[in-house]
Amino acid sequence: MSKITFLGAGSTVFAKNVLGDTMMTPALQEFELALFDIDLERLKDSENMLNNLKASLGSGCKVKAYTDRKEALRGAKFVVNAIQVGGYDPCTITDFEIPKKYGLRQTIADTLGIGGIFRNLRTIPVMLDFANDIQEVCPDAWFLNYTNPMAVLTNAMITYGGVKTVGLCHSVQGCMPHLFKSLGMETAGVQTKIAGINHMAWLLEVTKDGEDLYPEIKRRAKEKQKEIHKDMVRYEMMFRFGYYVTESSEHNAEYLPYFIKRNYPELIERFNIPLDEYPRRCIRQIEKWKTMREELVNNKSLEHKRSSEYASFIFEAMETNKPFKIGGNVMNTGLITNLPKEACVEVPCLVDASGVTPTYVGDLPPQLAALNRTNINTQLLTLEAAITRKKEHIYHAALLDPHTSAELSIDDIVALCDDLIEAHGDWLPKFN
Repeated sequence: MSKITFLGAGSTVFAKNVLGDTMMTPALQEFELALFDIDLERLKDSENMLNNLKASLGSGCKVKAYTDRKEALRGAKFVVNAIQVGGYDPCTITDFEIPKKYGLRQTIADTLGIGGIFRNLRTIPVMLDFANDIQEVCPDAWFLNYTNPMAVLTNAMITYGGVKTVGLCHSVQGCMPHLFKSLGMETAGVQTKIAGINHMAWLLEVTKDGEDLYPEIKRRAKEKQKEIHKDMVRYEMMFRFGYYVTESSEHNAEYLPYFIKRNYPELIERFNIPLDEYPRRCIRQIEKWKTMREELVNNKSLEHKRSSEYASFIFEAMETNKPFKIGGNVMNTGLITNLPKEACVEVPCLVDASGVTPTYVGDLPPQLAALNRTNINTQLLTLEAAITRKKEHIYHAALLDPHTSAELSIDDIVALCDDLIEAHGDWLPKFN
């Protein structure tokens, strides 16, 4: 029996989406769904939920929970990664509260910025442990990474883990439908081309029957920008730089130096920027889980509709050799010609029995490549810090981060990094 291993299976709702989708896919009925998580209570919850789902869907998949990671991985054909190292308490709290003492505010802090840097530094060692296990017990497996910070972790697994990896983020497939819904436009028959880096990829082309839809998008967006809404940063970036960006306004507000500024507090209101959004979201999810747990875990008549997550479609395409197109995070092997080859980029990819084949994009418009490079600089230096264990590269990553460097002095950035290293304690490896 072939095996799909889910690392971080205690993410019960996400496991339901990805593995529920798998259970509904005819070509995948012979697979064992191997679950692993270090939280044994949440692991048991997910096992119960998936067995209930299997029964209600009549699926042929086998569900099995493991407490030994290597055994969970042994012989796997596909590995799905959805871990979070350090959780909300203590690590997310640390990532938000210590920068606040320096006057540095964040919204999500899971991708770039000072929060993204430290999330990388505590996650990369765990991911490279996974890579060692994979090399030993399932060296041909495809690793589907859903964990943020997407670009750096995917890069680490490919470059230093030697594992066949593709990074997956639903901001790609959600980008155009979200934009069109907010502007009251129809999505049927619309063709798109998206490329860039994760959370800052660009809607490069959006057409219907050969007609460019950008003029109409911008006309409607100008009207909508007269009112307060949740997408104001992205609209502003589209007006200033010409193209719509894939990830939400709350994320992009902290990837750029223009929006969260102590000396211009009015920008927060003007662009409707939700400071401290991620901690609030974590608290809501923790509370919601108390009531959701009953309806998910012990529900014998659980229902599921196949989601838009790419994972099951990737498994299916590789098993059946029927090609499927995704937006994937892969190494920049000359795919985007004006971004560094060391970077992980997000581009259209074809999936079939031969694996994931990225497509050539060429040059991005120069202003978009320039914006991407400001984020790539910090990503690559964070990876350098994680691999070399040199503290100076943590400083370099933070000093080059667009938002951090726009707000703080060099001395304050270095002091902030030192404070975060100390506060995270054993969640981080030792740096010299």
